[in-house]
Amino acid sequence: MEIYLVRHTTPDVVPGTCYGQSDVDVTETFLAEFDGLHPKLRHLQQPLIFSSPLQRCFKLATSVAATYSPQILVSQDARLKELNFGDWEMQSWDDIPRGLVDVWAEDHVQHVPPNGESFQQLSSRAQDFLQDLPSQSEPVVLFTHAGVIRAMLGFALDLPLIHTFKLQIDYASVSKIIVEDKVTRVAYVNR
Repeated sequence: MEIYLVRHTTPDVVPGTCYGQSDVDVTETFLAEFDGLHPKLRHLQQPLIFSSPLQRCFKLATSVAATYSPQILVSQDARLKELNFGDWEMQSWDDIPRGLVDVWAEDHVQHVPPNGESFQQLSSRAQDFLQDLPSQSEPVVLFTHAGVIRAMLGFALDLPLIHTFKLQIDYASVSKIIVEDKVTRVAYVNR
């Protein structure tokens, strides 16, 4: 099974803002970014499409689905959401008490922002999603976020989660993993 991991386009948020699971829209560059992304996916035949329910992903997913046919549906799944930063959501990183951010940054894989989730928790829900995918021959396209993509690539590469942050995941980029006979391989990252 081929799984394409697509990051959303540029979010409409002030730089330096912690926005994780906040439902922010995308910038006016959406159409240009969509035009750059489309050639990377147009070769797919009748893909199964899943999306984070956050509008920055769902807008892109429905736009791509419409290029295939009106019969292609987009299934939303909350397990594809970005990290929940809890009380830090929509705050400037500079306004969050430095000591709290420092403690979190020392081990962001295990530490949880107040009322949020750890990267380990995000990774667990991303793995649950992958395990729930039915085995089939159709390609699967996931419209999601950098954290989820890093977690899935880390799982495929058997990387410790702390090292997944070394993976560059650009807006409107595509990464591809292949699952065959319970073996997961990475075909490419950040195209």
